[in-house]
Amino acid sequence: MAMTDTNIRELVRTGEVKIDPFDESSLQPAGYDLKAAQGVVMNSGEQGLLATGETVELCSSVLGVLHLKSSFAREGLFASLALIDPGFRGQLTVSLFNAGKDTLKIESGEPFLQLTLIRLSSSPERSYSGKYQGSVGVVESKRETTIKNSSNYS
Repeated sequence: MAMTDTNIRELVRTGEVKIDPFDESSLQPAGYDLKAAQGVVMNSGEQGLLATGETVELCSSVLGVLHLKSSFAREGLFASLALIDPGFRGQLTVSLFNAGKDTLKIESGEPFLQLTLIRLSSSPERSYSGKYQGSVGVVESKRETTIKNSSNYS
């Protein structure tokens, strides 16, 4: 079940979900607006990483889904958004690509993502404990098999 503003407020109050800093004005009817940790200017055709200003921590029975704010999508911004697994804690890093024709600016502290929280039907066998646990700031890929600037695929 997707959480409403009332549900999210209660999850934060009970500590099942932590959003730090929590700003009541960021609550939306079915989500929470996350803000840019720093400002960024992206030229047309440019890709970059941006972290949220908030640290998020989810309990084992709640899943997070990220969505790009529609105003940015209307300006040609694309975002690669992953699920936030139950048990994750840290700042979130997203990959952005400016497919628009104009330079795009995101101000520090500007809402650019919306977080939707979903209550799972049961707790998973294990909570998230991966390589991005405890992330702070922009975190680049931690894949060990990344091949940079290669056109050979196997």
